[in-house]
Amino acid sequence: MTETAPNQSYYPPVMGTANGYDLIGDVHGCAQSLERLLQLLGYQKISGTYRHPQQRQVIFLGDIVDRGPRIREALHLVRDMVEQGSAQMILGNHEFNAITYSTPAGIAGEYLRPHTPANARQISETLEQFAHHPQEWQAFLRWFVELPLFLEIQHPQTRQVFRAVHACWDQQLIDLHRATYGDGHIDWLFINRSAQKGSLEARTKQRLTGGVDLPLPEGETMVSSDGYVRRAFRTKFWGHTARTYGQLLFQPDPIPEHIAKAEISPDHRSQMVYYDKSQPPLFIGHYWLKGQPRPLAPNLACLDYSAVKFGRLVAYRMDGEAQLQPDKFVWVYVDP
Repeated sequence: MTETAPNQSYYPPVMGTANGYDLIGDVHGCAQSLERLLQLLGYQKISGTYRHPQQRQVIFLGDIVDRGPRIREALHLVRDMVEQGSAQMILGNHEFNAITYSTPAGIAGEYLRPHTPANARQISETLEQFAHHPQEWQAFLRWFVELPLFLEIQHPQTRQVFRAVHACWDQQLIDLHRATYGDGHIDWLFINRSAQKGSLEARTKQRLTGGVDLPLPEGETMVSSDGYVRRAFRTKFWGHTARTYGQLLFQPDPIPEHIAKAEISPDHRSQMVYYDKSQPPLFIGHYWLKGQPRPLAPNLACLDYSAVKFGRLVAYRMDGEAQLQPDKFVWVYVDP
């Protein structure tokens, strides 16, 4: 398990200032769908920025960039809302990867995120759309470094706390991060340290923006639906009753049947994170779900429903409830 922070202190959640919150999952460049969703939620474009007449606020769960057809437009829309106070945003793994892919490592020709074919492919659509706007892209990269990895907000009316992180809430790593950086924000020191294998920053970045990945057995690989060869698979971090790897799996792509049926090893069980039902409501993205949006647990919702793969762009209307409700999900279908 993750080590405990020395002299761990209690960090009170930030008191919210909005009348309600609308949390939105991975946009991935689907700017037109985002505008339709905002309008469906009651946001209106005033002086070029979307705002809600009842002072609600959007919380974007990260992964605005990569893959989709209108990444630049989506980033401008989101940043304008954040700067005008009608939204907040946390970092997704794609924003973090964009920072490190673009940051020199101090060795000639080397970058914090290696320019391998797979890494280049992931960011290629973003870089192509900004090819004629290099100064804009550099400004967005600097802005990404100003964003937090996680949020913990107390609703001003009900006093109910809720949380947002891109992939996984690991309380022990979050406590360690707060002890070092004060809150959920990062800085350039964090960025550089995140490239050092085994560092606290590397583990924090991976866990909070990437979740809990378990390795396939030595020599085993799988090809995901988007064509990537993977040697690990994504798992639930609320899977307390999971006995086999198949029961722990949390991704659209299946793992080999003989692995799915195998019992979870003691070593892998020790790496699991447990988010139990006594914790505050938590919102995540990242996991490419399909089907009807619904809570994964009474206090947990994933809002990534594969928008960029012509799924749904999904929001949850949070009004300070302690238990998440199926009828609070709102979405638009992404038209091919």
